[in-house]
Amino acid sequence: MPKKALKTAEHEKIREWAEERGGRPAVFKGVARTVLHFDFEDDPDEDLERISWSEFFERFEERGLAMRYQEKNDAGETSRFYRFVDR
Repeated sequence: MPKKALKTAEHEKIREWAEERGGRPAVFKGVARTVLHFDFEDDPDEDLERISWSEFFERFEERGLAMRYQEKNDAGETSRFYRFVDR
């Protein structure tokens, strides 16, 4: 049975979830700088540019976003599944 995706707009929960997985706030370089993302330390993405948490949450609030995420995957392991969605 698939694990249920949770949803939050709480900044501390989002930051805690990302940092527990080695994630840092980022945007895509170039034209897509408005797309929020996490860059994970053990699998860095050359197309991403890291930004501060304050800049990340400023953009997050401007766009009225929430984060849909999983704590564990179907195998019971820590999940990195997340999506930014409209509140």
